[in-house]
This record gives sequence, C-alpha cells and structure tokens, in this order.
Amino acid sequence: MPEATQRPYHHGQLRSALLAAAERSLRAHGEEQLSLRELAREIGVSHAAPRRHFPDRQALLDALAEAGFERLYTRLRAACTEAGDDFLPRLRATVAAYIRFATEDAALLELMFTSKHRPGADRLVVAADPAFDLMYDLIKQGQAAGELVEGDPERVGVVLFATMQGIATLVNGDMVKPELLDGLVDTAVEQFVRGARPA
Repeated sequence: MPEATQRPYHHGQLRSALLAAAERSLRAHGEEQLSLRELAREIGVSHAAPRRHFPDRQALLDALAEAGFERLYTRLRAACTEAGDDFLPRLRATVAAYIRFATEDAALLELMFTSKHRPGADRLVVAADPAFDLMYDLIKQGQAAGELVEGDPERVGVVLFATMQGIATLVNGDMVKPELLDGLVDTAVEQFVRGARPA
C-alpha cells in the first residue's frame, strides 16, 4: 500500500507536534536536513498532512523561529522580574538568561536571526521586538539611574549584544567551558557598565 494510505491524515495536535519534531531535527541535524516529509513520517501522519499548517518548508522554519523569539522573550522577562527592581541585578540576570538560551538552543537562535533578516519576514520582525524592547528598556533604566551614558539605547546596547553573542559563540565552539559561564557573565556585565558609564 502507498504510504499516504497507510498513515493517518489527521492528528489532534499536528501543528505543535510538527514544531516539536522540527526543533529536535534542527538540534540534531541542522536546518539543511529539515524536511516536511521526514517530520510527517516521524510523527506518524501522511506526507501531505503538514501542509494543512505549513504550505512549505520555509513556513515551518518561520514558525519555528517565531516560537523561538517568543520563548526567548519569556525567559528574559522571567529573569528580569525575578532579579528585582535594581538595574545591575536585572542586567546581570537578563544577560545570563540570554547567553544560556544562546548556548542551549544555538541552532534555533541562528535560525531565528537568519530568518528575521530574510526579505518579507515581517512577522518575525514583530515577534523579535518584545525581547529586544526588553533589553532596550533595561538600557534606558540604566541611563535613568546614571549608570549608563545617555544616548540611543540601541547604540549603547550594541556593545552589550556583541559581548553576549561573543560569549555564546565561544561556549558553542567549545573554546570556553560551560561551567565558566557564570563568571564570564559577571565579568562581561562589570566591564560593559564600566565602559558605558557617563564620563
């Protein structure tokens, strides 16, 4: 019998099952190996079933990236909230949360950023805004407290973002041991604040 008649078309939670399977595939094999047909086979539906939610592979990748941005924002917001009201503890907690996300979900983060900058990816730009707005609001808090130099929060935050990405890249590339991460975060935050402090 052909595969299409052997496998069921319907699945109670098809969209979420596809996204979960796609994330597992992304972590294990990278973006290039991700296939709608293989995902359908993995979760036990017909090869045509995924197209009910994702008309093509790019639509699935975009949905995966969008969910990634939502998860990143949730983590950053939780870290910031749990750290209390003061700027420095909030900054440290948020930086640590970002770097942990970037090292635990490296392939997903790469997909998030490459997809966001693809022409026509307006939904992803919108999905990314809350996480970046949270970081910019944190920079503004530091400016209002006199801890950081005045100016465009995006411009002030570029060095911080580059530092976070750099540390994550070093950990992901096995150039820095993950157990050194907490100390690196402390050093990075201290050096950023010292370098961005008003003259």
